[in-house]
Formats: sequence, C-alpha cells, structure tokens
Amino acid sequence: MFSEIMLISGIIALAAAFAGIVFLGVRQKASELKVKIAEESAKRILEDAKKDAERIKKEAVLEAKDHELRLRSEFERESKERKGELLALEKRLDSREDRLENREKEVQKAEAGIKKFQEEVLKIRESLEKAKELYIKDLERVAALSRDEAKKELLAKLDGELAHDFGERIKANEEKIKTESDKKAREILATAIQRCVVDHVVETTTSMVDLPSDDMKGRIIGREGRNIRVFENLTGVDLIVDDTPEAVILSSFNPLRREIARLTLQKLMADGRIHPTRVEEMYKKSQDEVKAAMWEAGEQSAMQTGVQGLPAVLIQLLGRLHYRTSYGQNVLQHSVEMSMVAGMLAAELGVNVNLCKRAALLHDIGKAVDQENEGTHTRLGVMLAQKAGESPEVLHAIEAHHNDVEPRTIEAIIVQVCDAISSSRPGARRDTLEAYVKRLENLENVAKSFPGVEKCYAIQAGREVRVIVEPTKIDDNAAAKLAHDIAKKIEAELEYPGEVRVTVIREIRASDIAK
Repeated sequence: MFSEIMLISGIIALAAAFAGIVFLGVRQKASELKVKIAEESAKRILEDAKKDAERIKKEAVLEAKDHELRLRSEFERESKERKGELLALEKRLDSREDRLENREKEVQKAEAGIKKFQEEVLKIRESLEKAKELYIKDLERVAALSRDEAKKELLAKLDGELAHDFGERIKANEEKIKTESDKKAREILATAIQRCVVDHVVETTTSMVDLPSDDMKGRIIGREGRNIRVFENLTGVDLIVDDTPEAVILSSFNPLRREIARLTLQKLMADGRIHPTRVEEMYKKSQDEVKAAMWEAGEQSAMQTGVQGLPAVLIQLLGRLHYRTSYGQNVLQHSVEMSMVAGMLAAELGVNVNLCKRAALLHDIGKAVDQENEGTHTRLGVMLAQKAGESPEVLHAIEAHHNDVEPRTIEAIIVQVCDAISSSRPGARRDTLEAYVKRLENLENVAKSFPGVEKCYAIQAGREVRVIVEPTKIDDNAAAKLAHDIAKKIEAELEYPGEVRVTVIREIRASDIAK
C-alpha cells in the first residue's frame, strides 16, 4: 500500500515537472517573439526619426538661406541710403567751404580798406593838431594870455554864472518842494484819519444799574444802612439811591472802582442774599473778574492792531488802560486808534510799519501805574517797556511823544503826530472832566500821605473823603486827630468849591472757629 502511494506520488511529481518544463518553454518562445517584435518596431521608429530629422534639416537650411537673403537685401538698401546721405552731406560741406573761402576774401579786403582808412584818419588828426597848435598860438599872441591863464579866467566866469543860476534853481525847487510836501502831508494825514474809524465816547463818572424792582433798594440799604455803608467802604464808590424808578447810580471818578462796584451789585442782586459778609465775598469775585477782563482787553487790543509778541506784563498793563481816562478819553481806545493811524502813516511814508504801530500802542503804558507810582507817565512807560525788553526805538518813541526829549527818528515823530490827531478829534476829550478827576485824585493823595491809612476814597463828587485806617496802628483817639489833620492839609494845599468832609473809619473784627 505504501509502495503504491509512493509510486503515485512519483508519477505526479514527474508529470508536474514535465508540465513545468513545457510551460517554461512556451513562455520563453513568447518572450523571444515579443523581443523580436519590439526590435522591429524600434527599427521602424528609428528610420522614421531619421527621415523626419533629414526633412527638418532641409527645411531649416532653406529658411536660413531665405533669412540671409532678406538681411542682405536690407543691408544693401540701407547702405545705398547711407551712401546717398553721405554724398549729399559732402556736397553741402563743399558748398559751405566755398562760401567760407569767399567770405574770408571779403574780410581781407575789408581789413585792408579799414587799415587804409585808419591811416588817412591819422594823417587828418595830425594835420588838425598842427592847425590847433597854430590857432592857440595866434590866440595867445592876440589875447596876451597863456593857455592856463585863459582856462582859469573862463572857468571863473562860468562858476559865477552857474552859481547864480544854481541858487535861483535851488530856491525855486525849495518853494516847490515845500508846497508839494505840505499838500502831500495833508493828503496822507487825511487818508489815514479817514481809514481809521473809531468810536469816541467821553467817559463819565457815573454808572446806572437797573434793579428788578424798587423793593431791592431797601435790601441794598440794609438795616440802619449797614449794607450800603459796607458796600461804599469796600468799593470806594458812592451808591446813590434816589427816586429813579428801578435803578441806582454808582458815582466815582475811577472807572476801575466803578466797574468792580457795578459787578458786585449785580452779583448781589442775582444771589438775593445781601448782607455785609456777602458783599465782601461778591466784591472779591468781582475783582477777579475785572482782572480777567483786563487781560482780555489787553489781548484784544494787541490782536486788533496786529502788534505781535507783546510780553504778558505789557498785555496786562494795556488791559488796565481800559479803566483809565485822560481828559475824559479812554486811554486804551486812544492807544488803539493811535496804533492804527501810525501804521497807515508809516505805510504811506515807507518806514517801519510794525515799529510805529508797536510804539503808538505802548506810548501811554505808564498811565497804567502812574496813580500808584511817582513820576510822569512818560518816564514810567519807558521803565516798564525797558523791563519788558522792548527795543531802543520803541523806548525813544515813548520818551519823545510829549517832547520830554527831542525826537530823533521818523517813527517817534509819527507817534507824536498820531497822539495829536487822536486827542484833538472832535468829541475825543473833555477838559472839564479831567480837571474834576484830577481834583478827586489830589484829595485821595493827601489822605494817603498820612501813616496808618489803608484805603482812601473820594466820593460824592469830591464833597467827602472816606479814609479806612489800620485798626492796629490807629486807635479811636488817633482817628479823630487824623481826620482833623487831613482836613487841615486839604485846606492848605488844595483848591475846591464848597466844603470837603473827612470821615475816618476804624473797624475791628473778632472771629473764632467752633470745632
């Protein structure tokens, strides 16, 4: 059984081996057939590629020959054109050369002619010189004078005649220039004045304040008049409560005091609480508002006139001039008008416009402090402007505008002229008001001259002087003596109509804080 199985397995193995051999042979023949077919296909592709390469080569050669022919034809055409241009240029150069040769020949001929003419001119000049010498010798022989002597005599005669004619001409020109300059000056001044339109309002010494009702008058006066007394003592302004319906009048020669009093009264009426302590609070607030208003007025004047770069101290002083008058004329308005007119005159005359405008605006700056300091407003103005760093030209114009010194520049003269123009215009000033204000200022100055005086106010049109003293320095007995001394000094030094009452106020306040 086992042998049979082994036999069958061997037969199967032989059969499988034979089948494998047969399969390998068939497969080898198939592979050889595919290789042969591939070699034949490759030969055909190679032959086709050779044929295409030959064809492309022939086409490229033909195209290159065509391109070469085209380039050669274009080169030959351009060469012919360039050759033609060169021939034409050569012809033009030949013709120009011929013309230059002809011109050179003509120039040579002209030079020869000029040379011959110069030789003839020299001969003629020599003959003229000889004739001149002979003529001069004959003149000297006839006149019995040498050439130098005759020349001096002729020049002397000409000098005399010319001097006479020159003098007459100078005199005529001077008269003409004077007439024309006067006419021109009038035209310039008239033009400048007409171009500057400024309102002229003469300052008064009173201000009217409207009240919401007549009942407010009693509240302003207060119990036994204590409110009105505190108000008048603080502000230095006379508060007149009369029969005028729904209005009271503030009277003071000092516009600054009057403005502070007006603002204080308006604040009190708006607040509704009117008593001494409230009056003091509103008075301090009004002082601060007026300081701010002065600064704004100074800035506005500088902007209006176009004066640039003013220091802050000068702007503040300009603002103070808004509350300063001169012969009833507002000093700040006067300075602004002068600055405008000065700029126009400087432009007409062709001088420094900015310098004239600046000097005119600052010419009365000393009036902002002349009530608190000794000296003329001119000298004080020069000191203030010098401290602020103003130029010497501006300082000279300020110093010379009232002829304290002789004006040395045209700008200083323009400031003088503008001051006269502004102050002399109709309605600009009122002398009686200035005299009145001066009298009130003198009354206050007399009272301030005594030691221990803190504040002093002239009220009721100068009929009363109220003096506030320092309570620590002046007692009750000394206050009575001070009033008597001030009255006697007023009698001795001042002139005034009627009587002047001197009231000395000594007030002591005691306060403490409850904690």
